[in-house]
Amino acid sequence: MLAKCDEHGYYRAELCPICNKKGKFLMSDKELDRVGRIITGILRHFPERFGVTLDEHGFVSIDELVEAIKSRNRSFGWLKEEHVIALAETDDKGRYQMKDGMIRATYAHTIDVDLSDLPDDDIPEVLYYPASEEEAPMLLERGITPMGQTYVHLSGTKEKAMEAGMVKNENPIILTIDAKKMAGEIYRAGREVYLAKKVPADCLQ
Repeated sequence: MLAKCDEHGYYRAELCPICNKKGKFLMSDKELDRVGRIITGILRHFPERFGVTLDEHGFVSIDELVEAIKSRNRSFGWLKEEHVIALAETDDKGRYQMKDGMIRATYAHTIDVDLSDLPDDDIPEVLYYPASEEEAPMLLERGITPMGQTYVHLSGTKEKAMEAGMVKNENPIILTIDAKKMAGEIYRAGREVYLAKKVPADCLQ
């Protein structure tokens, strides 16, 4: 469940993982899953369905987001800004960014947003991308461009790339990206996700 410890902040567990005490209840696992799916849907794919307008960088005010969800579904009448903040702060994949009362998804967009304001420092020298056996030769020849999303999604480790690739293929081929060669063109979007508008063929192995 999602809860708040007065001393150590928000957490996802029965008890605070630091002091082992029970905090203030915020959401059950089921509510957390439902709200999370709606929020990522709005921020990544269909803001217009909820009457939400994102700015050019994908941000919307948390207050507007909450009111949009509540107005669309009365069963979420209990939802408050704190619930959204807690959900975002405890997300283990780093899928959200908050600043000045605003929130956005940091990756996996299918709508056009400008994420070039994400950090482009501390990028590993080597990144990874999963491909099928059929795709790999073509990508090595032509480079990688986004397929169904606004940006190309890269992984920081072979293991994470394999995990991502196995969603579609049992035995993905992992391509290696010379990220050092693409300095300034790759952004940190999550704890294990990096973004690029494209990956040139001469940066791939």
